Parts: sequence; C-alpha cells; structure tokens
Amino acid sequence: MSRRRTASFAALLAALVALAGMQAGTVLAQDSERKILEWKTMVGVPTAFTSSAVPQLNIRGILGGGVAWTLTSAKGKLKENGRLVIEVDGLVLASTLSNPAAAFKATVSCLTDTGATMNVSTVDTFPATTGLASAGGGDARIETTVSLPHPCIAPIVFVTSTGGSWFASTGG
Repeated sequence: MSRRRTASFAALLAALVALAGMQAGTVLAQDSERKILEWKTMVGVPTAFTSSAVPQLNIRGILGGGVAWTLTSAKGKLKENGRLVIEVDGLVLASTLSNPAAAFKATVSCLTDTGATMNVSTVDTFPATTGLASAGGGDARIETTVSLPHPCIAPIVFVTSTGGSWFASTGG
C-alpha cells in the first residue's frame, strides 16, 4: 500500500473511531440519567376506586376508570429527566377480560418539595390492542418524556384513559 493510501486509511479509521466514541458517549449520557422509579408490576383499578361519587377514593386527584380493570403484567421506568417507559400486557376490563380502548395515556404523580401534588400527563396517546387479553388485547408500550418537578418525591405512575381516569397504577 502506498504512503498516501495508508495515511488516508489511517485518517478514515481515526474518524470512524472518534464518531463511534461520540455516539457511545451520547448513549452513556442518556443511560446515566438517574432512575427515579423502576417497577415490574402494576395493579389494575379495583372496584372500590371506580366511583366518582366518592372523591376520597381517588389517588392524588386522579379518578379510577369507571369499572374495574386487571392486567397480566407490566413493567417500566421513570428517569430524573422525565423519560418514561411503560409496557403493559393484558390491561383489560375485569368483567369481560377485554380491552375496548384503542389508546392509553400515562400520568406521573409527584409530591413537590412544598408538599403539593403535581400530576403530569402525557400529551400524546399511545396505541393499545383491543379485544380479549387471551388474543393479545390490552397490550401497549408508552415511551415518552414528561416535565417533572424537581425533586419528584414519591412518584406514582398511572396508565390512563385518554380522558385521564386510571386503569393501572404502580404498586402491587
């Protein structure tokens, strides 16, 4: 190989290594954001939390869906920068084991440093599969970023209807 080709090859290789390093640095910076909450379970809204006539049965001002919901599994994480990822499987009405909702939203509820409750909902909706849980109904992935207060104390994450009533909550 000529000196010129060797030098060109070395320069190209150095540029590729630098680019890979920058991309790895970006990934590491994104991954280094501290997790506020990580969970491997959620609970569907029980019948006791479905009545809007009894406002003290809401959680931090968020009413339960109009009927009881159940789910097969759920997991997710919330990072300090507001990055939110939720995966739910089989989130369905408890009475029919079917999901009639074509889309879900999410709400993160935090206590602020003054003790106030701050509920932050996703702007976008996220597609959910409809139908029986046994046929794949009630599956959804929510991946977004929300604007959290700093600090976000005692966060609770909800999967909600597009209107904001909760179907599932962190806890178990």
